[in-house]
Amino acid sequence: MEIDAAASGAMLKRERVRDAILELIEARRPGDAIPSERTLCARLGVSRPTLRAAVDELVVAGLLVREHGRGMFVAAEKITQELISDRNSFSLPQAGGAWTSRLLEFRTLPAGARVSRKLRVSPAAEILYVARLRLVDGSPMAIEHLHVRADLAPGLTSEELEQGDLYEHLRDHHGIQVSEAVQSIEPTVVTRAEADLLDVPEFSPALLFERLTTDSEGRAVEYVHSLYRGDRYRIVSRLTLSPAADHPDSKQGHHPGIPPGDFTTGDPVPFSTRGVVQHHT
Repeated sequence: MEIDAAASGAMLKRERVRDAILELIEARRPGDAIPSERTLCARLGVSRPTLRAAVDELVVAGLLVREHGRGMFVAAEKITQELISDRNSFSLPQAGGAWTSRLLEFRTLPAGARVSRKLRVSPAAEILYVARLRLVDGSPMAIEHLHVRADLAPGLTSEELEQGDLYEHLRDHHGIQVSEAVQSIEPTVVTRAEADLLDVPEFSPALLFERLTTDSEGRAVEYVHSLYRGDRYRIVSRLTLSPAADHPDSKQGHHPGIPPGDFTTGDPVPFSTRGVVQHHT
């Protein structure tokens, strides 16, 4: 495959401009202004389109905020959730900030075909469906849709879900100990209705989480799909480099962000990312 030299050069130039602006951002606090586009063009020796392309990326990434007629400002800090490599613990550090909930919907209904497959119950089995808006320090951060087996959580109230912790309720009132969760994360954009709830423009980037939680007896307890603001939320992973003998079949494929062969002079050393995210449920 032949690489377009002009396109490659433009991309690298934009990356250098982006790095320079990131340094400005890191030296300031949220809400602080950064120099105007004209000033930055002169300082960095680049054209307005090149600078604007780099700034647009940082705005979409939630690191800069444009205010019409006022300029560009450092955005509010992102809420960070860390993934830790630890098979022995379900409870992981919670994301920062003061988290609260606002209940949008709470009702009992049949599981239906899709959710019943997730929870491994009959489509006619009753589940508790809960929709809630999650806020951090008073600002909307996520929309969560919870589906909980009703037979495992009889008597669960909307007040408990709005103010308490579901897993603690299951443990303390029903003797159910959650033990494992499998969670997927993928990029998406918000609809108009979701944008209104999250206070972001329509089609803004977001992170879609899907999680299936099981208890110590292997029963599926809860299925959740959640939408988190892409401009305010990020995931940080710790990668554990393991001896090659532990992963005999790991020579195929690609580990994102890890150039092959970087850790040895011969075959690349495989690594694993282990851990389960515990969100504020």
